[in-house]
Amino acid sequence: MGTGRFEELRARVPSPAGWLRRGLPMSQKALTWGLVLLTVVASAAIVAPWDWAPVSVLILVQLLGAFLLRLRGMVVLCAVIVVETLAMAIGRNGSFSPGEMLVQGISVVALLAFAFQRERLGLQGAPGGLMLVDLRDRLAAHGRIPRLPHSWRVDSALRAANAEAFSGDFIVASTAKDETLLEIAVVDVSGKGQAAGVRSLLLSGAFGGLLGAMPPEEFLPAANDYLLAQDWDEGFATAIHLTVDLRTGEFWVASAGHPPAVQLHAGSGRLEIVNSIGAPALGIVRDLRCAPVTGRLAPGDALMLYTDGLIEAPGHDVSMGIDRLMGAAERLVATRRGGAEAVLDGVRTGEGDDRALVLVHRDPL
Repeated sequence: MGTGRFEELRARVPSPAGWLRRGLPMSQKALTWGLVLLTVVASAAIVAPWDWAPVSVLILVQLLGAFLLRLRGMVVLCAVIVVETLAMAIGRNGSFSPGEMLVQGISVVALLAFAFQRERLGLQGAPGGLMLVDLRDRLAAHGRIPRLPHSWRVDSALRAANAEAFSGDFIVASTAKDETLLEIAVVDVSGKGQAAGVRSLLLSGAFGGLLGAMPPEEFLPAANDYLLAQDWDEGFATAIHLTVDLRTGEFWVASAGHPPAVQLHAGSGRLEIVNSIGAPALGIVRDLRCAPVTGRLAPGDALMLYTDGLIEAPGHDVSMGIDRLMGAAERLVATRRGGAEAVLDGVRTGEGDDRALVLVHRDPL
C-alpha cells in the first residue's frame, strides 16, 4: 500500500482524541480523561517495586467507567486499559498470571457489551439509570388514588414478577364530575418482566389520559383503539374498568378479557363474584363492545379488582384460584385484619407472574 493511500485511510479513521472531541460533550470528555489518568496512576502502583496495588484495581476503574461514561468514552477507556495491561505484562517478563490476564479480558468484553446495550436503549451513563427510576416512578404515579370523601378508601398492591423493577400490570385512577365519580382501571399487559414493563409504561400514560376525560362507557373501546393503533406483535392486554358514584355507592364494572371483580357484602359477610366477563381482551378485535354490570356498595362493603397472576397456577383451574383468592379476602378483608398487601401474601402465588390487586372500601356508617 502506498504512502498516499495509507495517509488517506489514517485521515478517515479518527484518533481517540479526535473521537472524544467530536463525539462527547465536555462533561464526558473530562470524565473520560480523568479515568484514563486514573488508570495510569493505577498501573504505576501495580508495577511499583513494593506492589502497592493488585492488577484487579483496573477492573474497579472499568466499573466506574461503565457507570459514568457513554459508549465512546468507554471504548477509549477500555482501549487504554488493554494497552497498559499488555505493556505491564511484557515489561514484567510474563510475571502476570494467565488468570489475571483472562479476568482483565473478560471484564473488558463484558463491560463494553453492557455499554453497547445501554447505548442502544438510549441509556447513557449515570443519567440513564436515573431516567429508568423516573419512568418507574411515573408509572407508580399513574396508579395513585386521588383524594376521596371521608367515607371511601382505596387500598392497592402491585408486585412485579421475580421482583423486577417494572411490571406488566398497572393501575390508573381518576375522579370526574366534581370528584363525585371515581374511575379505576386495572390492566394486565401480555407478557411479563421488562418486555411487558416497557409496554405498560406507554399504555399507563395513554390510559391515564383517557380515564376521566370521556364518558365511562367509552373508556375501554377507546383504550382498545389505541392499542390496535400500536400494531405490536404481542399487543393485547386485559382490563377491568370500575366506575363508582361516591354519593350513592352505585357502581358499574366493564371488563375486556379480565378476571371478574369480587364484592364483599358487609351485612351478610358474603363474597359475590361480579361476573363482568364478556368482551375479548384489548387489542384483538375492532369495534369492542363491553356490557357493564351494575351494583351498589352499601356502607361497609368492599369491591376487589385483581389480575390473573393472583389466580393462575400451572396445573390448576382458574376457578380454584378465584376460590383461593376469595378465601384470603374473607379471612383478611371481611374481618378487617389486613388490606391489599395482606391478601397478596395470603394467596401465596408464585413469584413468576406480575400481580396487582385493588380494594375499594365504603366505610360503615
